[in-house]
Amino acid sequence: MKPNFELAGKVALVTGATHGLGMAMAKALAHQGATLVVNGHTPEKMIAALESYAAEGITAHGYLFDVSDAKAVNEAIDKIEKEVGDIHILVNNAGMIKRVPALEMDPEEFRQVVDLDLVSPFIVSQRVAKTMVKNQQGKIINICSMMSELGRNTVSAYAAAKGGLKMLTRNLATEWAKYNIQVNGIGPGYFATEQTAPIRVDGHPFNDFIVNRTPAGRWGDPDDLGGTVVFLASEASNFVNGQIIYVDGGILATIGKPAGEK
Repeated sequence: MKPNFELAGKVALVTGATHGLGMAMAKALAHQGATLVVNGHTPEKMIAALESYAAEGITAHGYLFDVSDAKAVNEAIDKIEKEVGDIHILVNNAGMIKRVPALEMDPEEFRQVVDLDLVSPFIVSQRVAKTMVKNQQGKIINICSMMSELGRNTVSAYAAAKGGLKMLTRNLATEWAKYNIQVNGIGPGYFATEQTAPIRVDGHPFNDFIVNRTPAGRWGDPDDLGGTVVFLASEASNFVNGQIIYVDGGILATIGKPAGEK
């Protein structure tokens, strides 16, 4: 029997999918047949995103709402269920990072990052899961990070939130598996996006560090996430629960190598 990666008839909500890795994962789900619902926060980005989806033949349903606001989330998902249908697949991708040394970071900045990167996935998952429980099926995919496992200078809030998201993923899987809901996570490594373009040039210290540090010897392409998100959204992963799959080119598998070593 071949594993089933088909998503036709499924409604997928991807938060923060107006650009970057969220958009890449959303497109992968749509190309496998999912009906796509895209969340964003600004009208301008949403308009541009819907045009990008349409250029690839994807009909995306765009909804603007703040995923950190429980009231807004409940109202928006009520509306999605009425206008598009019950959500079968949720990808909690919306997030942010603030690079500030821990000694200098204002507590309100810390809370802002944790609210969006950790509390928001709980809020959205809780609301969507209520319908998934009713339907006795569902897939929730939390976008974690290598910072779910590692620390790095200036990202204390982000690492705390993503480490918490890893454990939230495991706990929700523990509570909701009995309802045939699979909750898993993806931990992207360093990817080639518009945000990283200024440092992805030969000779830049961080570019050289990443290429040398990654066993695959390159930055990730956003499309590299497509197979993993489709797998976790499909019937092929029906007995996979509480796992974090790191799509990082092998960084977390190795201690690395000295500069100049072949």
